Amino acid sequence: MKPLADCLIRPTAVAIVGASGDLAKNNSRPQRYLRKHGYTGAIYPINPGRQELFGERCYPTLAAVGQSIDHAFVMVGTNLVEAVIEDCAAAGVRVATIFSGGFAEAGPEGQALQARLRDVARAGGVRLVGPNSMGLINTQEPCTLSANAVLDRDVLPKGRVGLVSQSGSLTGALISRGQGRNIAFSTLVSIGNEIDVAVGEVAEMLVDDPDTDVVLLFLETLRNPETVAQAARHAAAVGKPMMAYVLGRSELGRELAQSHTGAMMGGGRAIESFLDDLGVMRLDLFEGLLEAPMLVKGRKPATGRRVAVITTTGGGAAMVADHLGDRGIEVVRPTRELKEALAAEGIAIGDAPVVDLTMAGTRESVVDACMRTFTANPGIDAIVTVVGSSAEYRPEMAVAPLVKWARGEKPIVAFLFPQAERSLALLAEAGIAGFRTPEACADAIDAYLSWTPPRQRPTESLAAEADTRLAAAATAGVGSLSERDALGVFAALGVPVPAMSVIGADGTVPEGLAYPVVAKVLSADIAHKTDAGGVVLGIPDAAALAAAAERIRASVARHAPAARIDGVLVQPMEKGMAEAIVGFKRDPLAGPMVMVGLGGTLAEIYEDFALRPAPVDETEACRMIDEVKGLALIRGYRGAPRGDIAALARVVAAVSRLALSRAAEVSEAEINPVLVKAEGQGVVAVDGLIALKPSSA
Repeated sequence: MKPLADCLIRPTAVAIVGASGDLAKNNSRPQRYLRKHGYTGAIYPINPGRQELFGERCYPTLAAVGQSIDHAFVMVGTNLVEAVIEDCAAAGVRVATIFSGGFAEAGPEGQALQARLRDVARAGGVRLVGPNSMGLINTQEPCTLSANAVLDRDVLPKGRVGLVSQSGSLTGALISRGQGRNIAFSTLVSIGNEIDVAVGEVAEMLVDDPDTDVVLLFLETLRNPETVAQAARHAAAVGKPMMAYVLGRSELGRELAQSHTGAMMGGGRAIESFLDDLGVMRLDLFEGLLEAPMLVKGRKPATGRRVAVITTTGGGAAMVADHLGDRGIEVVRPTRELKEALAAEGIAIGDAPVVDLTMAGTRESVVDACMRTFTANPGIDAIVTVVGSSAEYRPEMAVAPLVKWARGEKPIVAFLFPQAERSLALLAEAGIAGFRTPEACADAIDAYLSWTPPRQRPTESLAAEADTRLAAAATAGVGSLSERDALGVFAALGVPVPAMSVIGADGTVPEGLAYPVVAKVLSADIAHKTDAGGVVLGIPDAAALAAAAERIRASVARHAPAARIDGVLVQPMEKGMAEAIVGFKRDPLAGPMVMVGLGGTLAEIYEDFALRPAPVDETEACRMIDEVKGLALIRGYRGAPRGDIAALARVVAAVSRLALSRAAEVSEAEINPVLVKAEGQGVVAVDGLIALKPSSA
């Protein structure tokens, strides 16, 4: 049996079900495009009403072909697709791409139809691409099994960049935009609704494809994250860069969140963190799908975030430097060695971070002096050249001196200030990434300098006591744990928590409390206790505590009359240098995530946090803490005393291990705040929330 990749992206025999001879119809395109662009394999048009189509014999059914078929392109009405897939199974077709729409995107009836279609295909051993797929374009074989109108063009250039897209029209747009820039692709696959064959599966095929050097993903969502993870790790193992553009960073799930954590993680942040963690470079700008691959082709991750900028036009370079700085990238000032090398060429430069060569920068000897010096400098990770008007009118003079440095030790990119198509084409021919805008230039450089190998996640099991407590809650059918029970789980994970007492319904105040204390409503039904008037701080004595407990009960009764109240929780007042929030959420797309950020009641407003797929170890937790601007104080900002970062990192790592629970599936968990004390004095978790997935009850 042929490998799936050969049948999907390199088929030698294809069928077009629903083929048409009417040039005005989409159904006529695939057959015409295949022959137009040089497909040499067998084509079997399927149309019971025709004997012949465009000089090829036409067949009434797939069964009538009587030959092996690798790949069928299905272009029939939605109501007929299921029967066609049954025919594919009977005829031994390995892969079917469904062009037809009207499935999951069309509502409940379409969703049911799509589910039946998947079941039929699985039963018959047929792998499905789509529905709503524009098909496959392989420029190297070639094979253009697609209805994309971009294939009306006479020439389809061959490239070495592969694309898997959840948007069908994007494949044509990139071919069209790229052709004018001398930028081409190897294989482009429109994945559609991803009913069966997933983005990650095709991406892995492209990783193994000898004609593809860089793999691009255009994502609207994550339907099969495990296949993306597998492809990304495989790409890293073989040294093939993978990049992604994520569309639609919506407020997904925000309204369903019980905690600050759930609200803060809403949208595309979880998907972005998921990709970052796998070593998939992310692009914020669409243009990067064309321009960035040349920057990363054949490269390995950089060791820093330091860039040298040289220019013949000060204004354009300032724009690039500004965007680089906004992304936290250091623009390196010229060294003494560079000044001396340029002085020998009759050019004097100052200490400004941008090396402005004026028109002398077009001389090959000057370019060579800069490139030699920058390449030899271990404190530089990439080189940006910014070219002015000469790029438009004298491309050979403006960009030709860069060509010899194209595949040097360090990546070189160029931003051309004017509209300079010929210079962009010359750069592309040489393998140098050329950019039309300073924003796209900075975006691609940021993606490259942020590139890291896939992180190895911890695999140890959850602490037995914590798992036992979660199992008990799940067995009892508990959806959300009370704060006392949640803090009990956190304590079992090794998180420091304060002593706890409870005032019951009779209002009796426990003896032996160390005042001052804090009193809080104890209810699994109330996530945000402060909003319900369910918290009183700084209570000095027993009488004040009894009164506070009554006020809390009355306030909560008004705010949430249906809430179950298990009493009033009493804890000693704790102090710290700073408040942090540590949270866990099982994202519906990206899976379990852990976060740390600036805590307190305003956590959602600041949205200052770092996010990772869970679990993480303490080393990675420290990196996360370093990313949170609001926690600069505990990092010793401006000479301030340092907080106990190591203790906070232990909490982050402990909470992240909730992803490893085998007893119950935790949907959300949060400690807000974690009070961070001075270095060496630890932390304490003074409020906690844990919600279980309903199915685990």
